Amino acid sequence: MTQPYPGQYPQYPGPYRPMPYQPAPIPPRYRPLRKIALVSIVLMGLTAVAAVIQSALLWSSYDDVKRFVYGLLSEEEVNRGIQSIAGTGPLLNLVSYLLMGTAVAFLIWLWQARENTDFLHSPLAPRPGPPVDPARGLHRRAQGWVVGSWFCPIVQFWYPLEIVQDIATASEPLEQPGATRTGRMRALLYGWWASWTGFWVILIGGGGIAFIGFIVWVVRLVDAADAADATGDYVDIYGLQDFMVRVALAVNIGFTVATVLLIVAGIAASLLFLEITRWQQDRVDVPRVTDVVRPPEPPQYAPRYNNPGPTFPSYGPRP
Repeated sequence: MTQPYPGQYPQYPGPYRPMPYQPAPIPPRYRPLRKIALVSIVLMGLTAVAAVIQSALLWSSYDDVKRFVYGLLSEEEVNRGIQSIAGTGPLLNLVSYLLMGTAVAFLIWLWQARENTDFLHSPLAPRPGPPVDPARGLHRRAQGWVVGSWFCPIVQFWYPLEIVQDIATASEPLEQPGATRTGRMRALLYGWWASWTGFWVILIGGGGIAFIGFIVWVVRLVDAADAADATGDYVDIYGLQDFMVRVALAVNIGFTVATVLLIVAGIAASLLFLEITRWQQDRVDVPRVTDVVRPPEPPQYAPRYNNPGPTFPSYGPRP
C-alpha cells in the first residue's frame, strides 16, 4: 500500500499493517458440582462394599488354602475349587472395576472444582473473592497437575493433597475466612490422604511381597528336590508348606487392613466433596428478587391545612 497523504491517517505513521488476530480468552464459568459429587460418593460406597465382600471371601477360603498347601484335598475337591474360583473371578475383580469408575468421577469433580475457583475469584462471580496475591497465585500447581499428579512417580505422594488443599482454600465462604484451617477440615484432608496413601501402599506393596514370596517358595522347592535327588532322600516340604500358609495369612491380613483404610478414605473424601461443593454453591447463589426485604413505605402525611374546599348553599326544589 502506498504512503497515505499527510493528515489522512495520523494514527499510522507508515503503511497500514493489520494486527495479527488474537482470539479473545475464554472467560471462566461455573459448573454445579452436586451431581458429579453424588456419583462419586455412590461409587465410593459400592467400592467399599465390594472390598468387604472380597475380604470375606478370602477369609472363608483360608482353610481350604491351608488344606491345599498341605495336600489334604482330594482331586474332586480341587476340581470343585478351581470351578468355584473361575466362576467368582468377575466378582473378585469387581473392586478394580469400581476403583477405575470412582477415579474417573473423582477426577471430573476435581477438574471442575478447580475451574470453579477461577470463576469465584473473577469479576464475573456474583460475589467475587478477595484479590489474589500475584506472586503466589490462587493455586500452587498448574491445571494439568490435577490429573497428572496422580500418575507421576514420587510427586504423587504430596501433589494431589496440595491441589485439593488449594481448591478448598479458594472455595472458602467469604463470611468464614480460614475455614480450611479449622480442626475439622484439617482432619478430613489429612485423614483422607493418609488412609488413601496407606491403602495403595498396602495393596501394591503387599501384592509385590506375596508375588516375591511365591517365587521364593518355588526356588526353595526346586532346591529341595535337587538335594533329594542327589542324596536319594525324600523331599522335605513341610517347612515350605508352612511358609506358603504364612504368605496366604499375610495376604488376608493385608487386604483386610487395606479395606478398612479404603472405607476411611471414602468417608473422608465424601465429606470433603459435600463441604467444598456447598461452599462453592453458596458463593454463586444470590437472593431472588422476591426474597429481598423491601424497606417500609414512607408514612403518608396529612395536608398542612385542612381545607375541604368551598361550599355552596343548598337550595330547595324549584317550584
